[in-house]
Amino acid sequence: MAAVEGGVTRQTFDEVMVPVFAPASFIPVKGKGLEVWDQEGRRYLDLSAGIAVLALGHTPDAVVDALTEQAKKLWHISNYFTNEPVLELARKLVNATFADKVFFCNSGGEANEAAFKLARKWAQDNYGPQKNRIVSCFHAFHGRTLFTVSVGGQEKYTAGFEPLPQKIDHIGFNDIEAAKAAIKDDVCAVVVEPVQGEGGILPADPAYLQTLRQLCDQHNALLVFDEV
Repeated sequence: MAAVEGGVTRQTFDEVMVPVFAPASFIPVKGKGLEVWDQEGRRYLDLSAGIAVLALGHTPDAVVDALTEQAKKLWHISNYFTNEPVLELARKLVNATFADKVFFCNSGGEANEAAFKLARKWAQDNYGPQKNRIVSCFHAFHGRTLFTVSVGGQEKYTAGFEPLPQKIDHIGFNDIEAAKAAIKDDVCAVVVEPVQGEGGILPADPAYLQTLRQLCDQHNALLVFDEV
């Protein structure tokens, strides 16, 4: 392979990185929209450019301009202060949704961890410590913390990390009868992806989601949607 700027290649990943992921055999160094270029100048169409937080593709002008403008004004200031952009966004979200307040996180895993903790805290404060069970779906993905992989219902993410957080049960996705059997008065939260990602890009049936809403109302449980 030809020498590249910085002296690192895809082989460097295998030498120095923990193999949590298995990245592509090339290293992208520049991107625009759906296109990326590797270290040797080869161009690719990145068909995953909408994954996770990249819904607008690579380096969209509006995002680059906004980041550049803000970077020239104020960088990280910790939680000892607040700031204008975050407050403006929070107000827009409150005005556009059912929420009275918002909580910003660094990742989806952190957001879900907070949601699960909040559900148990809310249930304990309002109904007592016995109301602590969480119902989720098999083949779901809710994050990589110990709590979120336990809720996720995929053994490949939990094997070897036992003992796991307790009082978490899993049911089949889109299985209304399983939901009726599992959701009782000791449930504090039901967690579901409206479109199950790692399970195969499977949309939830509207009747299934409506049933979950009804069961949560019936048993005084919170319904948590994990969606992007």
